[in-house]
Amino acid sequence: MSQRDSFFGGFLLGTVVGGVVGGILGAVVSSRLASDETSSEDFPKLKNKATRKRSLRTPTEQSIEAARRGLEDKIAELNEAIDDVRQQLNSTNGAPKSEGGRAIARE
Repeated sequence: MSQRDSFFGGFLLGTVVGGVVGGILGAVVSSRLASDETSSEDFPKLKNKATRKRSLRTPTEQSIEAARRGLEDKIAELNEAIDDVRQQLNSTNGAPKSEGGRAIARE
């Protein structure tokens, strides 16, 4: 029972000490951040990124068609790769025996 009381007391003491240290550290950091005025001279990269906007072009019919064709080509390549893998797996595992087109379950 003594060990349980000692654990519980240590746990409570750690909680209190951690809370006090965290509170003091949080107050110090927030006061420093509030008092320091972050100017553009301190962080020039951040200011440039914040003010620079990415310009988006409106898609044209030609660009949409080119993108569609590219996607169709990629889909065709993926389908071929899937078929190749399926054939490799069938040859590795052995093709399932066909029962003359009959269903496995009884009708």
